Amino acid sequence: MLTLHRAALLIADPAAPAAPVTADGAVLVDGALVAWVGPYAGRPDADARQREWPGLLVPGLLNPYGACQLERRYHPDPREELGAEPLVLDVSDERRGGSARRGLQRMLGHGTTAVAGPFAHPAVRTAVARSGLAAVPGDGADGGLDPLAGRSLAEAVHRPLRAGGPAALAVFAAGSAAELERSGAGCCLATVLGGRLLYRGR
Repeated sequence: MLTLHRAALLIADPAAPAAPVTADGAVLVDGALVAWVGPYAGRPDADARQREWPGLLVPGLLNPYGACQLERRYHPDPREELGAEPLVLDVSDERRGGSARRGLQRMLGHGTTAVAGPFAHPAVRTAVARSGLAAVPGDGADGGLDPLAGRSLAEAVHRPLRAGGPAALAVFAAGSAAELERSGAGCCLATVLGGRLLYRGR
């Protein structure tokens, strides 16, 4: 199924020189791949479901702190009454798997479509593999859920949006890259991974 994601602003490749910004931009997704990227007015004539977003559409982000967040932090189940913030807590592999799944959901809520390992716990490796998020090598740096913390948008994107590439994108309630960098990725409105809308902000 074709889906056209239209946004007030589009930056398809934040790491490119001068990072061109397209006002009223769009990304046409065909299954798990990007079919077309450009201004909405120049979109291909296609019978596509359309999603309209009010903010800034960019490629999905890479969280370099994946190993820290999924293996050295525990993401509580709301029924445990341990609060909402990740904790440093030693738990069984079974609980570690549940924690990793909740952590991955929280990462999707920050526009994350790729996480950095390495992942030593089998339960965490399984959770990452089943999530669809790309797992990439990392140095195990200590950090939080926000992939923009201390990093520019150009540094945080996993890969650019281009025709033929993976349909992994995020939309944020921001009017520019600079505003997004100031506010952080917690203003995420939507995360699309493998062409599927896996997170939508309330």
